[in-house]
Amino acid sequence: MTSHRGIRRRIAVVASLLTLFLIYHFTFGSVPYKPSSPSSSVKNNARPSSTSSSSKKQPQCPPLPGIEDVLVIMKTGVTEALDKVPVHFQTTLRCIPNYIIYSDFEEKIEGVQIHDAFRNVSPVVKENIEDFQIYNRLSKRGREGLQTQDFADEANSAIGKPNNPGWKLDKWKFLPMVKEAYTHKPEAKWFVFMEADTYYSWPTLLSWLSHFDTSKPHYIGTETQIADVIFAHGGSGFVLSNPAMKLAADEYTERPDELHEYTDAHWAGDCVLGKVLSNVGVPLSFSWPILQNSNIGELDEFTTMFYRRPWCFPAVAFHHLSPDDIRFLFDFEQRRLAKAAKGPLLHSDVFKELIFPELSDVRNGWDNLSDKEQSSLSTFQECQSYCEDAADCVQFVMRDGTCYTGATPRLGSKNSDARSGWIINKIENMVDQAPQCVRPDFGL
Repeated sequence: MTSHRGIRRRIAVVASLLTLFLIYHFTFGSVPYKPSSPSSSVKNNARPSSTSSSSKKQPQCPPLPGIEDVLVIMKTGVTEALDKVPVHFQTTLRCIPNYIIYSDFEEKIEGVQIHDAFRNVSPVVKENIEDFQIYNRLSKRGREGLQTQDFADEANSAIGKPNNPGWKLDKWKFLPMVKEAYTHKPEAKWFVFMEADTYYSWPTLLSWLSHFDTSKPHYIGTETQIADVIFAHGGSGFVLSNPAMKLAADEYTERPDELHEYTDAHWAGDCVLGKVLSNVGVPLSFSWPILQNSNIGELDEFTTMFYRRPWCFPAVAFHHLSPDDIRFLFDFEQRRLAKAAKGPLLHSDVFKELIFPELSDVRNGWDNLSDKEQSSLSTFQECQSYCEDAADCVQFVMRDGTCYTGATPRLGSKNSDARSGWIINKIENMVDQAPQCVRPDFGL
């Protein structure tokens, strides 16, 4: 549990984490992990893609002790829900007894009720705040009220996507969603929040949460900072205990006008929620690297840049995932369960079982996200030779005619303008020298 003094000590670390977050997502954008084999002309040690869960008999639900005390809350929006939500009914939500989905539009998707997060928000707010224009169109005309610009893709910036109507409305969902979810299941011990492109390992989550006292207020998430507010990043998933949830819901009930003004002046709804929780005396418990704002391709499991090394920490949640990525991770966990894998999923398991088997000497049309520019090297062969000889290089890429190298292995993603490679024997040595992870490190 993180003290106020501990939070102050880590502000510099949080700033570094936020910087890395901005670099990843404003430079590379979202680069979803899609397992695929390298070109047949190079070394092929990649695992083939798994088949879709919907094309085979559904496996039995695993034992999930404590899941009956959890309410899972998914946040989505009308412009993405039909594409991103259905996969969860056969994967992440299939074995969850208590879940509820909130959106900016009430509808049913594959027979599952999607709830209007704003149904009890003051009509004055919905009628007079510009951000609610898309919501009001939907309220009058349903999906026929959607316009072409509502689906327009916009590159992320330092303040998100300010020209995207759905994105601007999204920040308003957090506080109403907390209040609605608490009213929906006030006896729940834990409230677990996710987005439609988030995946949770439920056995690992429950193992982690078992170390917390549910009678106390807990606010757990991946630490992020805007100005003087430290908060849990929404897309990475975050968790509130019942007492924390009640405090936030009561605060919103008692001061809606003031908090609506604060939300209107802000740009990030997860930050607004973090400010509310701070105001009621519930500081954030830092969760990195347990809850990730990254997909598998972006992970750096050997990083030493931050206050924790991921290797022996549980891997509970991933973000920026496509429906195929979510199916893949679900099938991966089913295979682990079938092999009677014991204990939580660790980041070391993720590297050994999902990342390392995909690495090869050369991979065409692929960017492994190496970021140290080697401007004097102009060909792929020079880039490869440099990395083979350099002590601090285990991967390299020629991206748009420029050589980049990396000291730690990452998988990356498809990029037709890139060609990547890894120095496999060096990476094998890194794995051999890594800690044995006798027990999970929960960071408590």
